[in-house]
Amino acid sequence: MENEKRTDRNSWAELDENRLSDILTASQIKATDTYVTPPQIIWIDNSTIATLGNFSASTGKAKAKKTFNVSAIVAASLAGRQVLNYRAHLPEGKRRILYVDTEQSRFHCHNVLERILRLAGLPTTTDNENLDFICLREYTPAVRIEVIDYALRQNKGLVIIDGIRDLMLDINSTSESVEVINKMMEWSSKYDLHIHCVLHLNKGDNNVRGHIGTEMSNKAETVLVITKSAENPVISEVHALHIREKEFKPFAFSVDDEGLPVMVDNYSFDGSVRPKARSSFMDLSIEQH
Repeated sequence: MENEKRTDRNSWAELDENRLSDILTASQIKATDTYVTPPQIIWIDNSTIATLGNFSASTGKAKAKKTFNVSAIVAASLAGRQVLNYRAHLPEGKRRILYVDTEQSRFHCHNVLERILRLAGLPTTTDNENLDFICLREYTPAVRIEVIDYALRQNKGLVIIDGIRDLMLDINSTSESVEVINKMMEWSSKYDLHIHCVLHLNKGDNNVRGHIGTEMSNKAETVLVITKSAENPVISEVHALHIREKEFKPFAFSVDDEGLPVMVDNYSFDGSVRPKARSSFMDLSIEQH
């Protein structure tokens, strides 16, 4: 049996030798090569958080207003101006945006779409040619991946996947996690675009959920964390968990009476992002236990 396995491996290697040679040649980095700096497309202050050919992520606990934050990123990219603390500019030929929601109903997806258009200062009664919004809630992870791959063959610059966890069956599967993150790297590189994913934090601590969270933190260009203010729960704070560029100053936002995220000026972060010191295990919540 072992000999059969070895024979199969040898046959596979011989059959794919030409393909392996092509991959090896295409993968070589030479001193004589020249590369163009990846276009920067999204900034917070003077820190670049997104470039074409890479992927990033937003994370936070339930009800931390992650989708409100992502709406601001999309609106800034769509309008080419600052929204909240995000500035964005998509280059010519890369101005189309794809928003993929895997969790919410079509009704709630439509609310997010309308919010993005309002934040961008665009009419909500007509479809914008540079924004495609799709809802994949009722499909399996495999079908979702295939649909996204098909949609990316059209010329896109920014892609939002609101619910990367739903591209896999088991959030703690090492193999599935590697496959999904490899897809993020493949898509961003192959189609020369930027993908921004949304994933939850664990309920009991501030770690990104599952093996997919670990893989994402290791490979993503930027990971943003959105948390509720400890002093005022209607305020959400945004800071960097991981960032390849220089770290930006955290900022805070709230939601106004019209349902739109707005900056909270002169907000103090002193002590507000630090958890209260615990004196014993009795101070742990049920979720943390």
